[in-house]
Order: sequence, then structure tokens, then C-alpha cells
Amino acid sequence: MEKPLTPTHRLHESAMIAADGSLRRVGVEVEFLGPSASVAAAALVRDLGGAAEIEDPHAIRIHGTRLGTLSVELDLRHSHPTRHPSLDMGLGHHGTAILGTLVSPFVPRELITAPLPVTQIGLVDEALASLRSVGARGRGVVLLNSLSLHFNIDPPNLDARTLTAFLKAFLCIGDELRRETARGSLRLALALPPDYPQSYKERVLAPDYWPDLADFTTDYLAANPTRQRALDLLPLLAFLNETQVRLALPREKIGPRPVFHYRLTHAHLSDPNWSILPDWDGWLKVERLAAGLTGGAVNPQEVA
Repeated sequence: MEKPLTPTHRLHESAMIAADGSLRRVGVEVEFLGPSASVAAAALVRDLGGAAEIEDPHAIRIHGTRLGTLSVELDLRHSHPTRHPSLDMGLGHHGTAILGTLVSPFVPRELITAPLPVTQIGLVDEALASLRSVGARGRGVVLLNSLSLHFNIDPPNLDARTLTAFLKAFLCIGDELRRETARGSLRLALALPPDYPQSYKERVLAPDYWPDLADFTTDYLAANPTRQRALDLLPLLAFLNETQVRLALPREKIGPRPVFHYRLTHAHLSDPNWSILPDWDGWLKVERLAAGLTGGAVNPQEVA
């Protein structure tokens, strides 16, 4: 059964419209420990339907589920030689399969959804229930790294003003979202992505900061030459101007795509009551503030 949307979600449903009038979409990535990719995929097929396609022993794609296409894979590029031939360590396909098995107690698996209409995001909790039924677990961190919950959200538009408004909105309430994600735990706080440089935040939050796209990209790359940001704009900027991004960051792993890559939050599969919806509510605060931004001063107190 589809998890009902809260009043907050209903409030924002009408606002989640792209410039062309279509309903915006969101892709979800959830990391977990426990079952192998094959066991996790079998549980998803059992509960959500569809058919599994084996890419390699540690990466499986599932077509035709109630959530559309899903993927389950080990979060280690070296264990997927077909997808990443440049990372070949001379182990061959059999050797990389063994490597994946050896590291699986420590390296998370990842559930990845295809882009979903935002009205269907509650269905992701059904997939998480399937994973828990075969032993998926996690409490937000593994060692000092996070067990991530990522949202890949369609922007309402790809113009410079929209991107600037969303970044301003995120920076206004970023500290609040970080506190909510850390849950009062030092261990969880240490696993959060590093914050943006203070000088960059002050520059972006200046009332007169409304650059064109080229200057916005230049400023972002100079201050944030890394994917390790709570709102990672590198995929979006690479989609808009891959040459500019690659020249600045030739070695960074960046997949160009027209999405806001919101990667602040953590996954807690060991908690049977954990849902992705409260974390989605955090993003909706950003949506609310960004929608109301104009060229005037940004006031964090506007977010209720």
C-alpha cells in the first residue's frame, strides 16, 4: 500500500511543477548493510513485482516494479568491471566478484530508484520494508562514513536565477538541516558532508548576488572543488556546461544530470519506524524558501 502523503507533502505537491508544466520527479538512493545485491533484489521482486537483470554479481537492475526501474548494487566501482573498465586491477571478472564478496561486510549496498513523480515518493518506504525483511540494516554511519540517503530532484527550471535562489535557500537553512540530520549524535555529525566555506556562503547570501550562469558556475567550482557538499551542484553544472566543469575538476567523479543532488541525509534501515518522508520534508523547506525568493534580502526566519 502506498504510504499516504502528509499535509506538508500535499501542500507542496502543486508547487512541484516544472517550467513545461509537467510534474517534477525525484530519484532516491538509499545505502544499507546486510543482504547481498542478489538477495535484496529477490526481495524487491517478490514484494514489488518486476524482473531482475544481472549486470554482474554485485549489481542487479529490476525492471517493471511498482516503482518503475530499480537497481541494487555494491557501492564500490572496482567490483563492477563492465561499467568501469578504466578501474581494472587485473583481477578479471571472477576476481572482481570475489573482491566484492570480501568487502561486502563493510561496503554498503545501494538501492537506486529511477526518477519518480514527487507524488509517489512515499512508495520508496515499501521498498525499504522489503529490504528489512531480508536483513537490511544500518544506523546512519559505517565507521566514519555515512550510510547515505540521497535525493536527486528535478529543478523547476535550469536558468541561473532558479539555481541561485535554491542555493541561497539551502544556505539559509543548512545549519538547521544539519542539526536535524545529526540527531544530537557526534558520530552522525562527523559523517555529514563538509560545510561550504564561510566566505562563499556570505558571497551567495548577499542580497545583490544574482550572477549569470557562467559566473555562478565559476564561483561554485572555485569554492567547492568536490562532490562532498550537502547540496552537490556538480552533476547539474556538468550537465549545463561539462567542458567548464571538467577543466576545473578533471579527476572528480561526476555524472552529468539535470538534478539537485541533495546528499545531506542518512539512512537508518535498522530502525523499523524510519521513513524517508521526514528527510524529504527537510528538502521541502528549501523548496518553500526558494519559491519565495526575489532579489531582496534573504531572511532565514521566513522559513516556518
